[in-house]
Amino acid sequence: MGGDLRASPSQDLFSFPLFSDIPLFFEIPFYCQVRSEERVLWCIAVVDVAIQDYVADVASELIYQNKSQSSTEVLFVFPLGPNMAIYSFQARSEDANVQAMLRDEVQQLHKATGGWENLEYLRDQSQYPGEVFACFLGTLSPGSEVVVTLRFVQELSREPDGAAHFVLPPTLHPHTKLYAWNCRSSKLHYSLLLSASLQSPRGVANVQANFALTPLIYTAQDRSTAQVSLAGSPPSQHDLELLVYFGDPTAVSAVVEKGDPGAPPGSLLGDPMVLVTLAPSIPEVVPGQRQSGEFIFLLDTTFLEHAQDSLLFLLKSLPLGCYFNIYCYEETSVGVYPRSVEYTQDNLTEALRRIPSTSSSLGDNNLLGILRSVYNTPRPRGHTRQLFIFMARLPPDKEAITAEVCCHRNSHRCFSFCFSQDSAALAMALARETGGEATYVSSDNSTTAVLQCLKRALKPAAEGVSLSWTLPRGLEVEVLGGTPESIFQGQHSLLYAQIHGQAQDMMVAKGVMTLQYSLDGEHVTHTIEFPLCPKGDGRLAGHRLAARCLLKRLLPEAVSGSGDEPRQRAVEISLTSGIICPFTSYVGVRTSQRVTWYRRPLALLPPRQSLIPCQVIELRGSHKVSSCHPMSIWVPPGWLTAVCASWLALRQLTHGIAALPQRGACSKARKPPPQSISSLKYVDPMEFGFCSSIFGWWCSEAIAECQELVALQNADGSWAISSRLASVLEVHEAEIKGKMPDEVMEPSIWATVLAVTWLHRHDKHCQDLCELLEAKAVTWLCSRDVPQLDKCLEAANTLLGSSVKPSVFRL
Repeated sequence: MGGDLRASPSQDLFSFPLFSDIPLFFEIPFYCQVRSEERVLWCIAVVDVAIQDYVADVASELIYQNKSQSSTEVLFVFPLGPNMAIYSFQARSEDANVQAMLRDEVQQLHKATGGWENLEYLRDQSQYPGEVFACFLGTLSPGSEVVVTLRFVQELSREPDGAAHFVLPPTLHPHTKLYAWNCRSSKLHYSLLLSASLQSPRGVANVQANFALTPLIYTAQDRSTAQVSLAGSPPSQHDLELLVYFGDPTAVSAVVEKGDPGAPPGSLLGDPMVLVTLAPSIPEVVPGQRQSGEFIFLLDTTFLEHAQDSLLFLLKSLPLGCYFNIYCYEETSVGVYPRSVEYTQDNLTEALRRIPSTSSSLGDNNLLGILRSVYNTPRPRGHTRQLFIFMARLPPDKEAITAEVCCHRNSHRCFSFCFSQDSAALAMALARETGGEATYVSSDNSTTAVLQCLKRALKPAAEGVSLSWTLPRGLEVEVLGGTPESIFQGQHSLLYAQIHGQAQDMMVAKGVMTLQYSLDGEHVTHTIEFPLCPKGDGRLAGHRLAARCLLKRLLPEAVSGSGDEPRQRAVEISLTSGIICPFTSYVGVRTSQRVTWYRRPLALLPPRQSLIPCQVIELRGSHKVSSCHPMSIWVPPGWLTAVCASWLALRQLTHGIAALPQRGACSKARKPPPQSISSLKYVDPMEFGFCSSIFGWWCSEAIAECQELVALQNADGSWAISSRLASVLEVHEAEIKGKMPDEVMEPSIWATVLAVTWLHRHDKHCQDLCELLEAKAVTWLCSRDVPQLDKCLEAANTLLGSSVKPSVFRL
């Protein structure tokens, strides 16, 4: 197949990749419009997976057959998963061959032929926003079949134990129960042939799966390559997942992939590519202790009108030792402080005083200006920067905002919170580009959502990350996209480094890569030696993903309008590598397979070609599922039915950030599939909506009860005895002072013990909201070395009528 794109539509197979960054997993296999009770059945799928360390290349052939008594319109739709790029698509039937052409947008041919309205209809039939690749394949006659060839590459997630985690998209393995009703059939018939080839210079140690596998067969004496296959029929109740374990799971690994021998030396596809995995081992920290970090909050003023309590909980939960600042969306881009300040009681009090209580700007917000101000302000030395961005509505310059964040992706992490569907795509993009998270929130769950994200943001990080290389004379390395400055606990970074030049003997040459970073003030170094002899099966998975990475780096320059060179360079890389970018797009070419003869004079007519709709579509997410028929939608005759309009199909659309889940105590996590090895969780938005409507008052009541107590807590985690504290605890101030144990020499110690005890006397949700605040309080108490703290707790239980156990205070 190769990765080269050709301009001529007469080629036998046209390869194109997909620039798929939006982290959505709709997993919809096929759409059809059927006028009888029969449907288009999936007869067989042949899937070949090649995994090389943490990169996978998937080649699949899908065969669909029309079992109805009438012709059927066919629309193929493939949702774009995270870290994935489709690079080849073809559909063949007895009548025609459909291919996709990648063209410069300037030369793009628009709105080709009939069938365009089907794509427009599809655009509006999703309850959630996101991108999909869609191609209208035309009409399938009764009894005939269409064969779809689909290939894609994907970066794999790394488990904490070092395993590469691969999930077969349900597009290639539809769940019978989930999709049976799509075209009014009671059962979905299909068979799956799945094989996987595994490769790593560290050796393939083991493979685990949540389905039956054949025994692992090694194809090299050093166990660097192996093969495994699906044994028997696949389970139909859950996704198919593989965990591939390699030898020596160190903090850094390097795999060299050979280039395309047909590409010129020095080009992106022609030179070898090093796939680098950085995964420092970072220990846990005790919650509530002093901690470094810079936390910057960018607030839409609309958010302030409805979620003052969320901001209060968020600011009070920050740890001592960090730096912080607050920006509000106004017509200016000035923060509460000119630059981030240390988190102290005085600075926190002043920040809360300066934050406006209502919106003073009804026009367009200025998120872009704020971001530029933040990036132009140096961060405190030794403090990793993290942004919390709250969007109540979609900013008008979303492309420029995304480009600005992309330009600084290696220097910080974004946690994005959107309050409306129209801002969901931007929230996901900002989080995705920086390794953060995006969350869809409502007024009922915003406090819980932001606090859960803050807990993840407080994970420790390896800071000051740097890579150095030692290579034989004549060789040099270029890291595409740069190296991240920080790597957080539980995360890893996959980099692409291209080797330029020529050594005397690449077959025996070796390189040395050194990873350096600081962890809690200590300097850490990891060194690894790797062979420079390029390996690989010629599928160029690493090169394709590297091209995608390089296009990301060029995007900010191209969008900023700083000359035509960045755009031309991006287009060149896109067309030569096959990876789509914002400046290239698709043309669908349908070539007739039938031979036609002229009668006068006798001559063979060349195959007839026509253009068909084939493009990446951003689903608007405006469709509302009917309460009477939540599993289907009515489609006028002649239109295509879009499965993405159904609630059931969309339950598969995400892992974590992908669905912008409604996080919080009110949400219900999806139960893991039987025998599933996945630790990823999904919160069904519809289930959350139901939960919020019934229990939203309960969440609000819990927040209201805790809010006044939280407002009284000091930045160091302590409380002071006051009439307001007595009112919250529902006791008299004189009684608090009179019941203070003799062993307590400092009134604030007694007040802090009472506050923590009161929190544990109340419901679990209140404890969850104040988990970080409580950890700060307990840490403060431990630092005071309080004698007989157990006696103090006993007195607090007696006064408040509670039975809190000493373990709460780490006793």
